[in-house]
Amino acid sequence: MTTTHAAPHPMLKVAPEVAAALASGTPVVALESTIISHGMPYPHNVAMAREVEQIIREGGAVPATIAVLNGRPTVGLDDDELELLGSNSDIRKVSVRDLPYVVATGKHGATTVASTMRIAGLAGIRVFVTGGLGGVHQGAESSMDVSADLTELSRTEVAVISAGVKSILDIGRTLEVLETLGVPVVGYGTDEFPSFFSRSSGLGTPMRLDTPEEVAALMKATWDLGLGSGVSIANPVPAEDEMPRAEIDAVIERALADCDERGIRGKDITPYLLGRIIELSGGRSLQTNLALVRHNARVGTAIAVAHAALA
Repeated sequence: MTTTHAAPHPMLKVAPEVAAALASGTPVVALESTIISHGMPYPHNVAMAREVEQIIREGGAVPATIAVLNGRPTVGLDDDELELLGSNSDIRKVSVRDLPYVVATGKHGATTVASTMRIAGLAGIRVFVTGGLGGVHQGAESSMDVSADLTELSRTEVAVISAGVKSILDIGRTLEVLETLGVPVVGYGTDEFPSFFSRSSGLGTPMRLDTPEEVAALMKATWDLGLGSGVSIANPVPAEDEMPRAEIDAVIERALADCDERGIRGKDITPYLLGRIIELSGGRSLQTNLALVRHNARVGTAIAVAHAALA
């Protein structure tokens, strides 16, 4: 039996393939665009975006990369639009607070985890695959630098599959904030919370699930209970692709010191650090980043298929 769903928000531009999938109940997986415009160098970013979309198709779902183009929140991009996001240096990094500005001024914007969640939610998409979550920055007790990703997870009903919190952040404090906000945090097949480049962080996961069907059931229970929050699914990078914690921690420490010396603050911190870590690791971190995004896409697609089967 085919299940029909409510139409997406009228302010959105939804690609025909995505719109048809949403209308028929076919599983759809959202993808962010900041990872394309600000997370990886060109042309690796565009190649990665196309590859991840293909992984999702092969898994039985429809990919929906999200961005703001000419002031229009856009759900589902074509090849030319992916190329624009990856190669144009004038793409604004857009979190939730920036959405009204880029819409009102007709600008292009690459969406962060937070704004991708919000647009995915407006479109009726329940599963979103990314690389790593934002969170509480090092030294946030004085800077108050806490990612809007955490707030958005507390109020938008989308499951986010990631390789954990980005290693450059304060993972322990991030988990504390997620607990305070009432966000279910699940380790997928792991009892230890992953740290993006590494499978380990030294911190446990609040809960563990081992199959897509179990995750789909938790998603349904979260929203059937009316909790109103998203769900964070922490999926460790494959063992053969991870960077040992000691190695990546030394690289991150150096990159953070460089960031302080340059006086980089706010939304510019993460893009700078990720680029600097690629340099300091001799490109190894980029390969790990690509591997974890592919893995998240496979797991996220399986979860989306399982969740669609519950509708």
